Amino acid sequence: LMDQENVTFFAGVPTMYWAMLNYPGANNYDLEKIARNLRICISGGSAMPVEVMRAFEEKFKVKILEGYGLSETSPVATFNRLDRLNKPGSIGLPVWGVSVRIVDGNDNDVGTNEVGEIVIRGHNVMKGYYRRPEATAQVFRNGWFHTGDVGRRDEEGYIYIVDRVKDMIIRGGFNVYPREIEEVLMTHPAVSLAAVVGVPHPRHGEEVKAYIILKEGAELTEVDLVNWSKENMADYKYPRHIEFRTALPMTATGKILKQELR
Repeated sequence: LMDQENVTFFAGVPTMYWAMLNYPGANNYDLEKIARNLRICISGGSAMPVEVMRAFEEKFKVKILEGYGLSETSPVATFNRLDRLNKPGSIGLPVWGVSVRIVDGNDNDVGTNEVGEIVIRGHNVMKGYYRRPEATAQVFRNGWFHTGDVGRRDEEGYIYIVDRVKDMIIRGGFNVYPREIEEVLMTHPAVSLAAVVGVPHPRHGEEVKAYIILKEGAELTEVDLVNWSKENMADYKYPRHIEFRTALPMTATGKILKQELR
């Protein structure tokens, strides 16, 4: 369709970009023509792996602008603009009229590059869930909407998603954020896509497990990947369990269903 209709603008979730990069019939289409026509791409819905972004931008010679928001924020809260510096992995700066804070468990602001929950206030934030006052009270505190997403803010104010609070793994008392592990795994030359979850463990509470889709033609064993991970991650972070898959469960919009992998 992009080839036939001379598409100039594309917006999608990260797995759509990954799918275009790995589509086995891609060479049957005029990729140079698609690249010439594409002027801008936007990614949202979930965090874009930096390796996917870099590979797509290199192949199609187009910039991917990543933003962030939820249905409750109508839906955009932050965005990377073309006329400003773009940082790979960042969801950009708050849009006009929106304030974003990164807070700890007591709703105090954390320091630069420290991890905390993303909370939002602005004209775009919902008033509440329809006829659900209890649910509304759970997400609003002192006028700020609590997203349930973990993030950090750098020295220039750019915001980065670390993970979902509910996806965080607690291994032996240490907090492990799956997205961080996925980003590292996807730098391995044989790894095409990774999804990391916590699985029950009798001593540690949870153990780190990675589901992996390999690149076409790549060969890799579970032991080799575990050993590679051990060399490239902290001891409490690297996955002890690896499972290779040819596909991962996803929603209709392309979000990975991690609850089906746990």
